[in-house]
Amino acid sequence: MAAGVRTIVGLSVCLACGFLLSILSCALYGNWWPLVVVFTYAFAPLPNAIFGRYVSSDPLADVSSSVADFGRFLTSILVVSGFGLPLVLAHSGIIAVPAMVMSIGGGLLVYGTIIVYSTLFRAQSDF
Repeated sequence: MAAGVRTIVGLSVCLACGFLLSILSCALYGNWWPLVVVFTYAFAPLPNAIFGRYVSSDPLADVSSSVADFGRFLTSILVVSGFGLPLVLAHSGIIAVPAMVMSIGGGLLVYGTIIVYSTLFRAQSDF
């Protein structure tokens, strides 16, 4: 049992801390623009979930599906937007720099949790 209860509880704590940092980056500085980044957290895994079923199940096949590649492309756009949007907002003076740091830190926690979760449960379902 690779992913036990402790792993799931730890991942949920990391996810909650990431969302807490994102919400606090809005609430502490009285500007709710960093909350837009939270929507990228919610929508980032969706293209891989939708278009991921078009990937070949044969590991030796050298065929790449353009639909699956488009899903990865959309996911990468959303992930880069999640990190780039706070930088642009802080550079233009819309949000404070500490709010930017908190928002990016929250994004790292959320995206890291998503990656670790998908890695653990994909490895478990292979057997």
